[in-house]
Amino acid sequence: MARKVVNNAAGLAEAVKDGVDEIVIEGKYGDIVIKVKATGSVAWGVAIAAIGIAVGALLATPGTAGTSAIMAAPSFGLAAATLGGGGVAVGAISIAVAAGGVGVLTRLRDYEVQKLADGKVLLKKR
Repeated sequence: MARKVVNNAAGLAEAVKDGVDEIVIEGKYGDIVIKVKATGSVAWGVAIAAIGIAVGALLATPGTAGTSAIMAAPSFGLAAATLGGGGVAVGAISIAVAAGGVGVLTRLRDYEVQKLADGKVLLKKR
């Protein structure tokens, strides 16, 4: 696949799951992806486990799964601490919920990340 432009969690989750070669991220999710990808190996293991628990809780609970539901998830604090802040954790959890699981976040490791001059972020599959 060639290139896809996304601007929300659902679009990003779909593009990564589909294995799109180049993904241009517009808006806040670009900075979230940069911070998620910058997470070290040990912190990544802790974060992915915490996010997995939060995603499981959110997927099992009927409702809108809005920001307040994400922050109420039992492992939100741990995810926020390991990813460098609540905004990054909310974004990462939103992407995982949109994809139906944390595997999409792990697949982000298959992409190189570049910050473009116009503020967008480019993910290129390795």
